[in-house]
Amino acid sequence: MKKFLQLCFLLVLTVGVKAQVVTAEPFFVTEGVPVTITFNAGQGTKGLMNYTGDVYAHTGVITDKSTTNSDWKYVVANWGVNVAKAKLTRVSTNTYQLVMPTDIRTYYNVPAAEKILKLAFVFRSAAQVNGVWLEGKDTGGKDIFIDVYEPQLSAEIAVPLNGSLFQPGEQVNVTGKGMSADGLRLYYNNELVASTQQLTLNYSFNAPASGSHTLKLEAYKGTEIKDHSISFYIREAVQNLPRPAGLRLGANHQSETSITFVLQAPHKNYVYVLGDFNNWEPVPSAQMYKDGEFFWLTIDNLGFNTEYAYQYYIDGQLRIADPYTNKVLDPWNDKYISASVYPNLKPYPESKTDGIVSVVHTSPAQYQWNTTQFNPPANKDLVIYEVLIRDFTANGDIKTITDTLDYLVRLGVNAIELMPFNEFEGNDSWGYNPSFYFATDKAYGTANDYKAFIDACHSRGIAVIMDMVLNHSYGQSPLALMYLDGGKPAANNPWYNREHNMQNTAAQWGFDFNHQSNYTKALVDSVLSYWMTEFRIDGFRFDFTKGFTNTVYGPSSWASEYDASRISILKRMVTEIRKRKNDAIIIFEHLSDNAEEKELADLGILMWGNHNHNFSEAVMGYHDGGKSNFSWASYKQRGWQQPNIVGYMESHDEERIMYKALTFGSAITGYSVKDVYNSLKRSETAAVFLLSIPGPKMIWQFGELGYDISINEGGRLGKKPPKWEYVNNADRAQLFNIYSHMIKLKKSEDVFSTNDFTLNVAGSVKSIALNHQGNHVRLVGNFDVVIKSVSPGFSKTGWWYNHFDGDSIMVTNLSQQVTIAPGKFNFYTTKKMAGFNVFSSIAPEYGNTAKTIIYPNPVKEILTVKSDEIINQIIVYDLKGRAVAKILCNDFEKAMNVGHWRPGVYFVKLITAEGKNEIHKLVK
Repeated sequence: MKKFLQLCFLLVLTVGVKAQVVTAEPFFVTEGVPVTITFNAGQGTKGLMNYTGDVYAHTGVITDKSTTNSDWKYVVANWGVNVAKAKLTRVSTNTYQLVMPTDIRTYYNVPAAEKILKLAFVFRSAAQVNGVWLEGKDTGGKDIFIDVYEPQLSAEIAVPLNGSLFQPGEQVNVTGKGMSADGLRLYYNNELVASTQQLTLNYSFNAPASGSHTLKLEAYKGTEIKDHSISFYIREAVQNLPRPAGLRLGANHQSETSITFVLQAPHKNYVYVLGDFNNWEPVPSAQMYKDGEFFWLTIDNLGFNTEYAYQYYIDGQLRIADPYTNKVLDPWNDKYISASVYPNLKPYPESKTDGIVSVVHTSPAQYQWNTTQFNPPANKDLVIYEVLIRDFTANGDIKTITDTLDYLVRLGVNAIELMPFNEFEGNDSWGYNPSFYFATDKAYGTANDYKAFIDACHSRGIAVIMDMVLNHSYGQSPLALMYLDGGKPAANNPWYNREHNMQNTAAQWGFDFNHQSNYTKALVDSVLSYWMTEFRIDGFRFDFTKGFTNTVYGPSSWASEYDASRISILKRMVTEIRKRKNDAIIIFEHLSDNAEEKELADLGILMWGNHNHNFSEAVMGYHDGGKSNFSWASYKQRGWQQPNIVGYMESHDEERIMYKALTFGSAITGYSVKDVYNSLKRSETAAVFLLSIPGPKMIWQFGELGYDISINEGGRLGKKPPKWEYVNNADRAQLFNIYSHMIKLKKSEDVFSTNDFTLNVAGSVKSIALNHQGNHVRLVGNFDVVIKSVSPGFSKTGWWYNHFDGDSIMVTNLSQQVTIAPGKFNFYTTKKMAGFNVFSSIAPEYGNTAKTIIYPNPVKEILTVKSDEIINQIIVYDLKGRAVAKILCNDFEKAMNVGHWRPGVYFVKLITAEGKNEIHKLVK
């Protein structure tokens, strides 16, 4: 089913249910006959219970071409589209019928060559109610399926369901169905107890006092027999017994062959722990002891060095994975994880259970850390690189990123922020649909692969920041599944709010955590402590922290207004983090009104600073009305005490600046932002401005190479291609070099941490002045599309060094002006900083153009040609007179990657727009 494929598809085994959500007439659905589906809205998730409006079926089929039960085929209509053939008829309160008047193949328009295996349903309201769809689904939030049979001898026990639990003496009602049979026979514990020559058999008896038992239904036709067997179990009284001291929630290793399981489940009556160790049967030895709202049980005699799959079976109705598990098995998505990413993945226990299961290892391999001491950089010095593991390399795994770290070392970043990698729903995701908070997502690798990555980062002086989503989770979360009512959290759910506090539907995701609940507070503290301790995570970027409140915000609000209760919740969380790791990096994606952000920032919390719009406008060349004003990137402009804005031009959430420049950039005769070279140069200028402003900064992956694939290509959340070929493009490599050099300066030069700075960044020509003892910096950039003469605002007379040009000027007048080409910048300092090189340029062999240089000379990789006249063409000859390169330029400056040239002497011929020629000797 397309709507729920990524986030909401669940298939949780429901047992002991006395009434079904749907029934079919005939019971054995086959092709060639009309079918009537009856939907009971008072069963399952009850999302449509007592609803008085029209109800529609969102319905399709599972065929032999489907890959999973989530791969619906021939869906009658898209979600939310009302068509007459999918409308149900109300028979009585909460009872509806859907009639397929011909046969199922005709109804769904399935081609003759495709075999229909199941009918699939979710029932919904005709329209949204208070901004949400009302849904009728099976217990546990799963989609509803009806098997399709071949017209042949068949038997099935319709009631009770396999694995049902009964109390001693409780009446057990059995209904058996047969097809194409002469009669039916029912066996109870292999003893014949009932028979009939009809196609329906009903039988009742009182449940015995204890034990596990079997029912078998035989359908016979002549001498041919088909049978169907189920097991049922007798529930014993719950034993109340205090937990042993020192146990945590989840699986506790008592020895290499003994594990104690602990589940916190308020309002629940009884729980079994089922798994490989007891054949998934709710036998008496599987029933957990009760200690108030906690359930616990020790399983002994386990195998040494063995993995076991398990679930909790709650109140005879629901099986869930352990909320505190460190690993899960997913019946729908694990099959798509390659052995190279996750070797020797334990097979899913098919035929034993349904839904996600948890895994525990009796003797898990311990990771041996190589870097035992690591101190993260100071907040003010942070240069963070945001990474989506899925899209950073072709392999899309964490091991390959570990192998790529030297690239990020060359770039110079000192922190990597990984988008969410705790277990999320599906394999293909940004990760903001979390399901299990203590497990790494297997789609990217093993737990030890993640630890090896963190270890490798620390050995290189790079901190690792984990993107953490605690505003919400989705329907696969066991904490949600335990307490659902009507398709949303029940009123007694300890961890979640029943309703979204954000009435703005654009700010609603999954189920809202109730951060005022002590249960949620304990969960948050446990989650964060686990990652800092077990994985040595250096800090967290918290997603949508504006949502950490129970204050109700209206339909048009993004919850930006000051909220004292939210401040209190966030302060408590930060205090608990610092108790465990006092130098933890703490970042909020808050983006609220300044008063609240200031209060949080002044506590030492880093606040995400989204400047995508302003920098995009500048690079595109649009400035009217202050569109491109960078001033809000300054903590001083906001009135903060500390430079705690994580300023960024791009994150995972925004359109890429290069894409916008190439698609929408300004253009005039003779100059266009849409030209790749010009856009890259303007991106260089933007990068220098961003990184010059004091405070921590962030770069989105491949931003340093001018990534120009739209965020919407292939769908906003869809995979994007890693563009490693960019590194071989001289113009893009030059952008990388600018980033790298600025990052090194930012980390090493005190002037970039000064509080004596001013920004003049509202117009098309922008400037930044930074003053520090022993060094003043004046940055001026031209974001217009025409040449500008401007004053950098020099603070003293004398020599100033144009750092990136390797040149110097004598300033005799503080208002002295300089000329800057469109999209370019000058970066003046009073001190020769590291990396300032006077570029050599061997005198031209002949020709006469004004100031034209090639640098560096000798050269290793990137050669830059620069002139005060527009260069039309560059031709490079070797000593034999052969042209080894011909490059069209049409600009004042051109960078070329010559790393692949053989060492030797070359001649570089420059042809200017004025028709002048000049040849320089170049040493490679």
